[in-house]
Amino acid sequence: MGYDSKTELYQQVILEHNKKPRNFGKMDDATHDAEGYNPLCGDQLHVYLHINADNVIDNITFEGEGCAISKASGSMMTQALKGKTMDEAKALFTEFHDLVTGKLNPEKCEHHLGKLAIFSGIWHFPSRVKCASLSWHTMKGALDKEQTISTE
Repeated sequence: MGYDSKTELYQQVILEHNKKPRNFGKMDDATHDAEGYNPLCGDQLHVYLHINADNVIDNITFEGEGCAISKASGSMMTQALKGKTMDEAKALFTEFHDLVTGKLNPEKCEHHLGKLAIFSGIWHFPSRVKCASLSWHTMKGALDKEQTISTE
C-alpha cells in the first residue's frame, strides 16, 4: 500500500470514529476510571473500565471533548481492549506508545495492534502524538488507580 492510500485510509478511519465514536459515554458501574487532559490543545476525556474478578476488562467506555485524532484513538482503544486482561491492556499500551512515537514499525516488527496500526505515521507530527495517546495514558492511569493524567 502506497503512502497516499495509507494517508487516505487513515483519514477515513479518523473521521468515521470521530463522527461515531464507539463505546462513548459514562459508565456508572466502573471499577476503574481516570480523567485525562492535554493542556497543549485542550483535549479532555474520562476513561471508565469495568474489570471482573479474573482481571478481564468486561467493559470500557470514554467521554469528553477533543480533536478528531483524540476521539478516534479513544474509540478504537475501547474496541481493542474489551475482553483483554489488565496485563494484555498494559502490553497494548506499550505497543501503541511505541507505534505513535516511531519506535515500532508495524510493517517490520511483530505486534498485536491490529487496526490500531493505522496510527503508525503520526510520529511524523509530534504535536499530534499526545492527541493519539491521551486516551491510552488515561486508561493506563485508571488501571494503576491514578485519578488524573496530564500529557504535559
